[in-house]
Amino acid sequence: MVTKLHLYNSWTRSLEPFVPLEAQKVGVYACGPTVYDYAHIGNFRFNVWVDVMRRVLEWTGHEVKLVMNITDVDDKTIAGATRLKQSLGDYTARYTEAFFDDLCRLRIAPAEHYPRATEHIDEMVKLVERLKARDLAYEQDGSIYFRVERFPDYGKLSRLDPRHLRSTGRIEGDAYDKENIRDFALWKGAKEGEPSWDTRIGLGRPGWHLECSAMSMKYLGETFDIHVGGVDLMFPHHENEIAQSVGATGNPLAQFWLHCDHLIVNGTKMSKSLGNQYTLKQLLDEGHDPVAIRYLLASVHYRKQLNFTYEGLGQANAAVARLRELVLRLEKCTEGLPLEGPGEGKAALQRADQGFRETIADDLNTSGALGHMFSLVKATNAALDCGNLASGEATAILAWFHDVDRIWALLPREQQLVERTIEINGAVLEAVGIPISDDDFELVTARMQARADRDFVAADKLRDRLLKRGISLEDTAKGVRWHVDVSGRSG
Repeated sequence: MVTKLHLYNSWTRSLEPFVPLEAQKVGVYACGPTVYDYAHIGNFRFNVWVDVMRRVLEWTGHEVKLVMNITDVDDKTIAGATRLKQSLGDYTARYTEAFFDDLCRLRIAPAEHYPRATEHIDEMVKLVERLKARDLAYEQDGSIYFRVERFPDYGKLSRLDPRHLRSTGRIEGDAYDKENIRDFALWKGAKEGEPSWDTRIGLGRPGWHLECSAMSMKYLGETFDIHVGGVDLMFPHHENEIAQSVGATGNPLAQFWLHCDHLIVNGTKMSKSLGNQYTLKQLLDEGHDPVAIRYLLASVHYRKQLNFTYEGLGQANAAVARLRELVLRLEKCTEGLPLEGPGEGKAALQRADQGFRETIADDLNTSGALGHMFSLVKATNAALDCGNLASGEATAILAWFHDVDRIWALLPREQQLVERTIEINGAVLEAVGIPISDDDFELVTARMQARADRDFVAADKLRDRLLKRGISLEDTAKGVRWHVDVSGRSG
């Protein structure tokens, strides 16, 4: 029996029992990447935590619908595309694909939806129209702004007094005129050389905050269960999301707001200028195990800073090895163990199981839960060494490790692979993975063709279709590998 899940709600600044709006079904919106560069391990600290949270919810019997946006139009993506003289779609496709590849390597189960901002302009336009109808938005010089002074709850999430925002220096820097410095852009009027859309509210492009409000409500409804993001997004991004969404609908946007703290490196803020901003590819090229990286990113409670060090990564690698070695040892020796024993294994399993359930249910306390898991690793090895573990105990402990690994995704995934070769534009490429349906394989082939034709937008859409079917892709120099999670999703 799982202890009742409690989560720390940033909205109330308190630990609260989690009760979904609809019994056993949970809607989660996660602020996803802005695809202007390769994601770094700080970004993936957040993504691994979201994955663990989602897996805990499923482990406790919930059906989860996770939506994570892809910001493919904003100042950074436009600047990058302009600098390289590429179309916005071609520029962002490269980093979007790299992001999905990294998710796969970290065994992160895909979301049910990865909506792209550029594909949801109509939903954003409709939201702006609703705000204008309520006199919460105004137009000036081709751009449209939100009137903060007409939303009394502005600042409630971040505990900021909107009257004093000018002096805090934390106002978002919009290079557009507006009535009040506190107001923020919903729709940015077209500028020469920038991508724009001709809509009912004018020629221009959406503001960053507008994107998340429109897409979260499209896929999860006007009010959903959990909204997650990095702690740096609390203000102004999440504050502005709330103002837009609640201002338009009159309903709360989310029941729970959860925020993940930063990753630092060797006790210092991570930044390119300091040379300590690592991408996953950099760490993999150095020979580090992606599963050990996943372990390290999940090993500290999400509301605490995670200090990344190479020493810590080495310890994470050793921890994963200890777990895997014990599981292999149990698999090989179970049949040769005595039928009865002094009960050490049973007692250790009961302690670990109770402690694990209580700590993981206490605001997703991953560090505490891992502590109970490795206490069982130590106790089981000791019992095996002394000949005090019965075969039935070993079987139960082995089953328990596999059960909780539905959360951690650390153990090997032993699956029979099939290999196929495909000729694409005269080149023979490999396609490798566990057996999948002919329809799914046709999508894999079509995406390989789209990539070969450099039609990255089409390739992206095909990848999304496969993700919705539980199939993620890993591109290699020889071809593609596909992965299917045993639960029906990739992970």
